[in-house]
This record gives sequence, structure tokens and C-alpha cells, in this order.
Amino acid sequence: MKHLAILGSTGSIGQSTLSIVEQFPERYAVAALAAGHNIDETFKQAVRWRPKIVSLATEELAGELAARLKKAGVTGIEVVHGTEGTIACVMLPETDFVVSAIVGVSGLEATYQAILAGKPLGLANKECMVAAGEILTRAARERKVPILPIDSEHNAVHQCLRVGQHNEVKYIWLTASGGPFRQTPIEKFESITPEQALKHPTWVMGRRITIDSASMLNKGLEVIEACRLFDVTAKQVRVTVHPQSTVHSLVEYVDGSILAQISVTDMRLPILYALAYPERPASNLTFDLATLSHLEFEQPDLERFPCLRLAYEAAEKGGAHCIALNAADEVAVAAFLDHRTSFMGIPRTIEKVLAATPEAHPATIAEVLAADQEARERARTLLVN
Repeated sequence: MKHLAILGSTGSIGQSTLSIVEQFPERYAVAALAAGHNIDETFKQAVRWRPKIVSLATEELAGELAARLKKAGVTGIEVVHGTEGTIACVMLPETDFVVSAIVGVSGLEATYQAILAGKPLGLANKECMVAAGEILTRAARERKVPILPIDSEHNAVHQCLRVGQHNEVKYIWLTASGGPFRQTPIEKFESITPEQALKHPTWVMGRRITIDSASMLNKGLEVIEACRLFDVTAKQVRVTVHPQSTVHSLVEYVDGSILAQISVTDMRLPILYALAYPERPASNLTFDLATLSHLEFEQPDLERFPCLRLAYEAAEKGGAHCIALNAADEVAVAAFLDHRTSFMGIPRTIEKVLAATPEAHPATIAEVLAADQEARERARTLLVN
């Protein structure tokens, strides 16, 4: 029996993880839940799963949740808040597996503490790996802590790598759906609206990641994440546009063999893989081979999607440039969703921030968070239309 701390429990990954727990009650139990501001969903989860600890974003929300639980006659749950609360969920003695699914760098400190405590990690937060991957992977190697990717692309790569040696890998191929603007004339990109960009053709995701998918910045973050997770160079990570989204990623070996991971487009499968690794429990997440009758693979257009080009440039430099890429994008995407900048204002802002970022390689999580804040302030100042 694995007892889980789920960081980001009210998000899509968190809720999918809880559905896996429900499906496999003999394998998994909930030890702790960390959420953000969605107190109604957190209350429902606390009542249903009765964790030892629940964390919310603020002291006010934690107080309100504690009062609601008391009124409902639910006892035995400690309610905490903030970064310290999230870390408490991880450090709970009963926690023996951590699912890191908090969006952005908010969950970075707790993710790092999980590794330091030797607790296996299911990682669905690419921003942590982009901003502090050099620190996280070094700590994980030193402590022999497995970091099991939950993102469908990296999870697919992890599966494909199980059949070969590291020095036999030629390329890692990450697949991208191409988003809603794969065939949109480039001259129309300046007039793209948030409403159009939020209509992803394949996946149901949060607002920021959906916009990042439309700009292909999300795929750029995944390139950086792949470099850190699998200890390869940026030149060894390639992106191919695959609109059907049935091949989740591929690994090309030096002898010319290419292995692909194919499955349903359902995040419960990579979550189950991470939770059960190295086992493969039977599930009902079956795949219809008839859907493979038509598969397309295309080169990404870097003129159409300059965010991907910028991500490769940041990956080559590493350190502060990767931190700045993620931070600038988050600021620019928020501005786009608020109609304060255009869709193409996102890459223009990122490019200006990267150009103004000095080369540096933060050595501690505190230095990473400081560089992140500095990049956000720079992005707000340099925000362009």
C-alpha cells in the first residue's frame, strides 16, 4: 500500500490521481492533500478521503476549511497553509510517494524537500524541472530517489528508455499536437484571441498550459525538462508535430531503431504508470488499434511558433535563462488572457526578457526563486504588445 501526498489535488492531474486511488483501493491511499484556492473542491476531497493533513494557499482559506470540517463533524484532519503547509504534506511520516502537480514554481520547495527526504516522486510539474532541474536531478541521483514523469510525453520516453542503454540513445522525439493554430495563416496570428487559443483540439487542460500549447512554448518547456530528466543535450531532443496525439513520444537508438509509446489520450495512464512503477497493473485504459490507420508527423514551423525556438536557445544556456523563459511566459500569458498583450506579444516579451538576462547557474532553491522573481519583474517591465 502506497500512501500518497498529492500536491495540486484540485487540478486535473490531482483529480485524475484520486480517480486512480478510487480504482485501486488495495494499492493506494491518500495521506495528504495540498490545494490552492478552490476551497469547495478541497472540502469535498477532505470529506471523501480523510487525509491526515490538508493544505490551502492562505491562512484565511485554511481557517475557513477547518471551520467547515468541524461543522460537518469531520475530525482528525490537520489544516495548514502556504509553502510550509505543502512541505508538511510531503514530510508527513505516512507519506511514501509524492505527486507533484502544482502549476508553476509554487510547488518547487516541497518537491525538493520530497527528494531530500528520499520519497519517490511522480512529477507532473514541468516548471519545477525547467527552473531547478539541475538541482533536483543532482539531489535525486545522490539519494537514489526515482523521479517518475507524469507528463504524457516524458512518461512515454521513460517507458521507451527501459529497453536500451543511455549511451545507445540517439534522439528523444517529443510529439506535439500542433495546437489550434497549426494551419492558421501566420498573418492572422496577431489577431488571435484568448477565446480561440483556449480551444485545444485534443487535451482538456488548465488555462496557462492550454495557451502554452497553442504557442508551442509548452513543448519548449518539455524539451528542457527532457534534457534534465534523461541527461541528454538539447540537440538530442527533437520535436515532431503529430496532430492525432496517439503516439505520445519516441526514442531513436543509434542502430536506427525507433520505439514509440502509444496509448489512449487519458492522463490516468501515465499517472498509474508512475504510481505503480516498475509494475504494470491491469487497467481498463485500452487503445483501439484502428485509430492508427492515419498518422501524421510534421516538422514544427519555428517562424509560426517562435516560442519553441526561444526555448531551445534557453536550453542551450541553461540556468537563469531557463528560469527566465518560464517566468516571462507566465507573466505574458496572464497579460494575454487579460487582453493586455497580443498572442504574438508572448514570444516578443520572452525574447526581450531572455536578452536582458545575464548568464548564471543558481546553486540553491532560494537562488532559483530569487531569479524567478527577478525575471517576473523584468517581464512586467518589458511586456510588449
